Amino acid sequence: MLSGEVPTSVATDERHLARAIELAGLGGVRISPNPRVGAVIAAGEETLGEGYHQELGGPHAEVEAIRAAAGLDLSNATLYVSLEPCCHQGRTPPCTDAIREAGIRRVVVASDDPSEHASGRGLGILRDEGVEVVIADGELAARARLLNQPFRKHARTGRPWVLFKSAMSLDGKVATRSGDSKWISGEESRHRAHQWRAACDAVVVGIGTAVADDPLLTARLPGAETEVHQPRRVVFDSLARLPLTAKLLDDAPAIPLTVVVSRAAPRAATDVLETHGAEVIVATGGNEPARLRSALDQMGGAGVTSILLEGGPKLAGAFLDAGEIDEIRLFIAPLVLGGRNARDPLESEGVEQIADAVRALTLICERVGEDLLISARIREW
Repeated sequence: MLSGEVPTSVATDERHLARAIELAGLGGVRISPNPRVGAVIAAGEETLGEGYHQELGGPHAEVEAIRAAAGLDLSNATLYVSLEPCCHQGRTPPCTDAIREAGIRRVVVASDDPSEHASGRGLGILRDEGVEVVIADGELAARARLLNQPFRKHARTGRPWVLFKSAMSLDGKVATRSGDSKWISGEESRHRAHQWRAACDAVVVGIGTAVADDPLLTARLPGAETEVHQPRRVVFDSLARLPLTAKLLDDAPAIPLTVVVSRAAPRAATDVLETHGAEVIVATGGNEPARLRSALDQMGGAGVTSILLEGGPKLAGAFLDAGEIDEIRLFIAPLVLGGRNARDPLESEGVEQIADAVRALTLICERVGEDLLISARIREW
């Protein structure tokens, strides 16, 4: 439902706003660290123009919609937008100026912008200019917020949104007692994981995984019609032990590689990694959670808003202990590994009481090939 005085029908408003949210979803990782935004301009049932934010530094959704409606009288039209219009000069001029200059007198907004330079300011400016502002609530507002979880967390905390992905057996193991893990999940599940890599700013592993698997950590999508976005590869490696023969270094810095070390890392080792194209950042703090948050602060400061955390179990457990996992996606394969020393997906300190357990806000199950995918949202921003 929508709140406020609405001259058009609620159903009409909801239809156009749903379309704006759908358009916002077309904006991919190319706009990061900006949010995904879609916009529709309509007069009653008739759509006059629509658009979405397509690339960083390009026109915002509102401007795209206004351009699509060029030459039309918009004084009796309504602008439907998935996120409150910006009011500051950034890479592009303020959208509030474009709305005012277009003569639009009514704006329906699906969700707020929690950024320090926004947070309702754009809506206030529009109201001061005599524009009627209607703010959505309920299911449409929730959809719009969920579309921009990485942006919203980054705006509020300065840290990236973290998606933890793992594949495990029916008995909850991610590797055998000897450490073998290839392949627990099926081919379709692995393809889905590569799609997630392409949709995130960075993919993160620990040094144990980097040494044991010697991965590329690139997004590989056979048959993709357009060039696939390659995420930044990040290795948490406190003592700078990443071998110089690692595949990760073969294509650095063309595909960015960041190695996160502690103050205990030998300077000679970090210098050699930098010589081979890696960026080295030093995580500080008195304990592991503090050092992890320090690394995330630095990555967020460099514009990383979303992370796909792929393990291993110790690093994933550290993220859990630090309270920095926002969503979990687990592939469950039709396998039973057994073994008291086989690896668990999250090797953290954990909780002593069930009452203290992290509880998912939502739970979705789907079949992916021969596997079952469980997606659990832990936080909403």
